[in-house]
Amino acid sequence: MSLLLRVLRDIEAARHLSPAEWDLLVRQCRHANLLGRLHLRLEAAGIPVPERARNHLLAGAIMAEQQHHSIRREVGHLRDSLAAIGLPVILLKGAAYVAAGLPAAAGRVFADVDILVPRARLDDAESALQLTGWQSTALDAYDQRYYRRWMHELPAMQHIFRGTALDVHHTILPPTSRLKPDAGLLIEASVEIPGLPGVRTLALPDLILHSASHLFHEGEPDNLLRDLTDLDALLRLLDGPAGWDALARRAAQLQLDGPLHLALRYSQRLLGTPVPAPLSAGLGGQAGGPRQGLLDAIYLRALETQHPSAADGLRGIARKALYIRAHWLRMPPHLLAYHLAHKALFPPKADTRNLTAGENTPA
Repeated sequence: MSLLLRVLRDIEAARHLSPAEWDLLVRQCRHANLLGRLHLRLEAAGIPVPERARNHLLAGAIMAEQQHHSIRREVGHLRDSLAAIGLPVILLKGAAYVAAGLPAAAGRVFADVDILVPRARLDDAESALQLTGWQSTALDAYDQRYYRRWMHELPAMQHIFRGTALDVHHTILPPTSRLKPDAGLLIEASVEIPGLPGVRTLALPDLILHSASHLFHEGEPDNLLRDLTDLDALLRLLDGPAGWDALARRAAQLQLDGPLHLALRYSQRLLGTPVPAPLSAGLGGQAGGPRQGLLDAIYLRALETQHPSAADGLRGIARKALYIRAHWLRMPPHLLAYHLAHKALFPPKADTRNLTAGENTPA
């Protein structure tokens, strides 16, 4: 276990770090996009931090707060855009945490705003957004077709004046994936944010399940530890046994028991998230034996900071396996073969979207 994970699991461990360990902690934290979050946790615990390390951590917190300010501004613009067609703004992921003032927003950095609209209103929403300055960033006709036919979101959009990035979802997993949660149930249960009429988030169990399904269906490891700390913060908001029971029932209803099992397993194992034993044991039936051993071999490496100091000889293999698993979950074999062949022959150009000048951190 890396130094960063040990400190995230037990913040008091930071009291006894040497200068060299503080230097390593900052480096590992930067690779995990957790500088701001760790700064706030250390500050809340009253742990003194050496000046050089503190400067780096504080800079991360300042950058996060700048992004949060941008998010709050964009939420107002989006509300105005969608109000013209009678739709509320339903925020997802980081933007939802910030707008709702949830602990998962603390020190969090990201590059775009994610919203959810009903599939039947997707064209209306896109038109309304285009009229207020949003344009697609898809680079070619294949990317446009790929997103519109097979994915759970429109091609990424960017505002022509403000430069802000936006992902417009109509569900939380690709329609071609093996798991097919009903987006209508998510929208129906969404809740308005107090003080922000016309702006909503998913209900807490659905926020957790979306975070879990996103985390365990993606093939890019750079932000997985950050996303796991999101899950830890959300899970700690559940209100006693009733809250945990409601989460388990909702996972079954949305067919997301598998991602929830993995979320609870690794958040408990790596971050010490307090998970009720009966729920952990019950969901443990979702995986076991060699399959679970293989997933552990992948995720216990992928969920680490990706700084070289936390690597072993198998991390490169684990990253490749994660990429393959993500695509296998996302598409049936024939479509996957077609998509990978196209990307091999025509590699995508770099994504240059950013939320604030000088920052490019995946959502």
